[in-house]
Amino acid sequence: MSARTMLLPTLAALVMVGCGSEEQLRRVEQEVGDLKLEVFKLRQQVEDGNKHAQTDQQAAAEARVQDRRFQADLQESLRQVQETTRALNNRLGSQPRTSAKPAAEAPAAASTEDERAFNVAVVDYNRGNYPLAAEGLELFLNTYRQSAKRPDALFFLGLCHYNVQAFDKAQVAFERILKDHAASPQFLPAKLKRAQCLLKQGLKPAAVKGFRELVDGFGGSAEARTAQQELSELGL
Repeated sequence: MSARTMLLPTLAALVMVGCGSEEQLRRVEQEVGDLKLEVFKLRQQVEDGNKHAQTDQQAAAEARVQDRRFQADLQESLRQVQETTRALNNRLGSQPRTSAKPAAEAPAAASTEDERAFNVAVVDYNRGNYPLAAEGLELFLNTYRQSAKRPDALFFLGLCHYNVQAFDKAQVAFERILKDHAASPQFLPAKLKRAQCLLKQGLKPAAVKGFRELVDGFGGSAEARTAQQELSELGL
């Protein structure tokens, strides 16, 4: 109801009073003033109601936007977890089959001095003591130059350096396998790790070349699959 509509009865009463007493005029004036105050209060309530409604609409819209963002972030996080898991599985598959078994079984079954020395170093590696393991492996390589364990020792030495982010030293160890022990089972793992060392050092073209050599020349191997994953992550 508008203010004009609410004032009509009072104005009509004023006309009907006409030239009545002064007391009646004052009473009418007071009623008109009261009505004006009521109209003001009603108008204020309407404005407040409109503001609250607008605020509620804005809050609902913001909640919908935040919900959409949350869903998008959740989907992206799930995608990243899946990709990371797939990459880790491929990389774990590229590790040499002899890397875990000698640490657990060899010390008890060792029959020669060089095997015992090698296995002691591998135990340190498996415990995460990479500097001590690297020391033992270097001593092994300098002492037992004709040992059949040399390719394995070089590979573990490379892993020791790789795990402490000494990628240049790790690269040297893996390259010694490629040069001196091409017939070893550690050849393909060393080739992959060498390419990964190059990538870690920012030598992307050389790393890409190494990955492509594995994919093109040794398709079907675990190392080739990991190399393909590395290339995919590089956008190639």
